[in-house]
Amino acid sequence: QVQLVESGGGLVQPGGSLRLSCAASGFTVDLYNIGWFRQAPGKGRVGLSCISLSDGNPYYTDSVKGRFTISRDSAKNTVYLQMNSLKPEDTAIYYCAADPQNYYCSVYDYEYGYWGQGTQVTVSS
Repeated sequence: QVQLVESGGGLVQPGGSLRLSCAASGFTVDLYNIGWFRQAPGKGRVGLSCISLSDGNPYYTDSVKGRFTISRDSAKNTVYLQMNSLKPEDTAIYYCAADPQNYYCSVYDYEYGYWGQGTQVTVSS
């Protein structure tokens, strides 16, 4: 049974940092594309970053490029999202998702069949 559990969210001041974790069970993260998404209040879900099963290369959308870093720890079967220089507009529920089928990862949510429950990130002074 494929399961994803996010953790690491919380309240942080603008300019601060958080590291989100996406712990996987029932599958090996090396063999799946893993994506990070977020959904702000009253808005749709938006893709942020992903890491490909094929070559482990990361991809970032312009909104987080240079501030967020995705990484994968095979030994812990966990994918991380390091978030630096956080802004109030980064406030959202953050989700990780897994896709076993495509060769390269995507930031489009319809490509992913497995989702975690989300973790809240609030950036406020």
